[in-house]
Order: sequence, then C-alpha cells, then structure tokens
Amino acid sequence: MSIRQKLLSSFLVISILLLDGTIVWAQEKEFEGTVTLSGAWAIYPTAVAWAEAFQKLHPKVKIDVSAGGAGKGVADAIAGFVDIGMVSRDPDPAEIKKGIVPVYILHDAVYPVISDKNPALAELLKKGVKRQTWIGIYITGIITTWDKVVGAKIGKPIHVYTRSDACGAAASWAAYLGKKQEDLRSVGVYGDPGLLEAAKRDPIGIGYSNFSYVFTREGNIVKGAKLVPIDSNENGQADPDEIYETRENAIKAIRAGRYPATRKNYFFVKGKPKGVVKKFVEFVLSDAGTKIVDEVGTSLPLTKEEREEVLKSIE
Repeated sequence: MSIRQKLLSSFLVISILLLDGTIVWAQEKEFEGTVTLSGAWAIYPTAVAWAEAFQKLHPKVKIDVSAGGAGKGVADAIAGFVDIGMVSRDPDPAEIKKGIVPVYILHDAVYPVISDKNPALAELLKKGVKRQTWIGIYITGIITTWDKVVGAKIGKPIHVYTRSDACGAAASWAAYLGKKQEDLRSVGVYGDPGLLEAAKRDPIGIGYSNFSYVFTREGNIVKGAKLVPIDSNENGQADPDEIYETRENAIKAIRAGRYPATRKNYFFVKGKPKGVVKKFVEFVLSDAGTKIVDEVGTSLPLTKEEREEVLKSIE
C-alpha cells in the first residue's frame, strides 16, 4: 500500500469514528426532563397545543400545563413552583426585582361580551359604547341601567360581571378604563370560561373575555354571545371598523392598532430560561410554534421580526 493510500485509509477511519461519536453525542443530548407551566386562561389552549407538539418531537420530555389565572402564574413562577408562569399582562417592576424574566410570546385583546338575547342589542351594535360609559358601568357604578347606556327606553338593569381571580383579562380591561382590577365594581366569576358563560346566559348581563375564548376555531363569535363595539373615536356610532363579527376582522384591528383594549402575553421565567425550558421557549417562538398558534386559532402570533428580537433577548 502506498503512502497516499495509507493516508486516505487513516482519514476514512478517523472520519467514521468522528461520525460515530457525533451520533452517540446526539443520542446522549436528546432532551429529557419535565417542564411545568401554570397561569393565564388566555394562554392555556395554545400552551397545551405547544406542549403536545414538543413532546412528540422529544418523547423524553414531559410538559404539565395548568390554568388558574395570570395571578397564579406569577405567584407560582416567583415561588419556583413552576418553570413557567403564563401571564396575560405586562410585568410589574416588583416582579422583575424578584428575578422574573418576561418572555413575550403572543398578542391578545379583551372584549366586552353580552348575550345575543340582550334587549339593547340593536342599539348597542348601532351606537357602540364610549369609554366614559364603560367607566360609569365598571368603575364609578353610576350607570346601572341599559337605558343610560344606549339612550333609549329598555327598562332593564345591568348585571355586571368581572373575574373573581387575579388575572390578566381583568387587569387589561381595568387598564383600558385607567384603573386596576381591584377597582372593577361587579359580581366576580372565576376563570375566562365562567365569565363568558355568565355573560352569555344572562340576557341583561355584561362581562368581558379574551380573544382566546370569544372566537371559535372557525373564526366566528361563540354561540350565544355578542361583542359590544367600543366607540373609540366617540362619534356616537359604531363604525364598520369598530364591529368585529369574525376573528379575521379582530386580528386586522389589533394589527393596525385600532382596537384599544389590547395586551401582550408572556411566559414568566425565574431567571433566563435554560436547558429544556429554553428549548421549549425556542420552539414556541419558532416557525413551527407559530403555525400551531394559527392552527389552534385562540391567540395572535408574533411577527417574525418580533420573535427574532425576543429570542435574542434570552440568549
């Protein structure tokens, strides 16, 4: 065998060893462990879908997702009870001081909801409701009848519902009214599903709910409910771009910055995400994760540019 042949033979053996080593390393580095999440109802449906998809890709990883409201997600993340708190509001400075790293994951919005049997429905869809009127309903309590809301003879009181649990939906709705969740005057109902159901069932009731729950997977408003138009420009009427009968119309309004009660959704992590938790977060913000958001249809994904910026922030 010539020197040239010996060198080629040696190079081939080394290459095979390196290849084998790489394969063994990849197998050893297969992700495994448990990731736990708790918190916002708004994020819950999408998080469950993300978890299922990630576990199919990585069978040695177990992901536990539970709802309970944004307040629970914050408390659990700070206490270290979970790896990720699902939070549907902006972080407070005090939470950042306690080591929370907020990871922006989704767009969202909160909508005022009534029954489709509300006696003032026609007037509400025609005129919309101004911000000051919402304040009178939810904050000061000076507006107690549907007559005062629409300026027509309805002859019915308003049954006002809010969330009983600490949550992002209530915080966001209160923020739109210039206040905090504890300032909302109304009957408390637990969870997004409960509040939406209360508003749907009561013909003279009113509540609010997340984008995640007011639209079906097909893109229509859930059966039995109607969204009350917010008269953002206060011209005394509900303009076509203030009425949202489909998810597509709502998304356009949020993207264009026209809808006033919007918010960001986050993963709250104690310190920057590491290990399998980081891999899960990266998956959520990947093209595959974004596709899942679109398929589930209960939230609005970030743009590619937004996702890239978030990923850089957790490196």
